[in-house]
Formats: sequence, structure tokens, C-alpha cells
Amino acid sequence: MYAIIETGGKQYRVSEGDTLFIEKLSTEPGQTYEVDKVLAVEKDGQLHVGTPVLEGAKVVLKVEKHGKDKKIIVFKYKPKKNYRRKKGHRQPFTRVVVEKIQA
Repeated sequence: MYAIIETGGKQYRVSEGDTLFIEKLSTEPGQTYEVDKVLAVEKDGQLHVGTPVLEGAKVVLKVEKHGKDKKIIVFKYKPKKNYRRKKGHRQPFTRVVVEKIQA
């Protein structure tokens, strides 16, 4: 059994017990978070697809921790014009575990 959910502007294919790194949530570690935007659910070999979401379906996620990703460097320059800008960025994330898929 798996589900396709949308959170943080991205879509994920999840099964029970999966660990995900998603966009940062405002939920504290140790608490649960319910995702109502379930786009599709596969159960017993049958795929149920929503238009655009399935009514009454939800996925329960348990928040494990918050953190920041590795730093990426954004470097802009224009040749022969002495223009250089260097910036770093660390994207915040939340690590969650899929506890239950309710279809």
C-alpha cells in the first residue's frame, strides 16, 4: 500500500514506515502531522486517483527532527566588469516518518 501526497509544493510517494525529508513544518518534534492533500492511494492492487485530491484520505506523519541541509554557494559574476557576489544558502527541512495511511 502506498500513497502520493503533496506537501511543501512537492509530491512524494510514501509507504508506511518511510522516512522523508520535507519542507520545514511548524510542528514540534515528537508530535504528529496530518497531510490531507492525498492525490492517489494504491490498496490491494487497485489505484484510486483523486480529482485533484481524494476525499476522506489522509496520511499521518510523525515529526522526528528539524534541521538544515548542506550549504550551497550562489556565485554571480559578470566578466570584465569587476562584478562578483557570493552568497550561501542552507535550506531548512523536517525529517518525518510515515505512521499510517488512511484511505
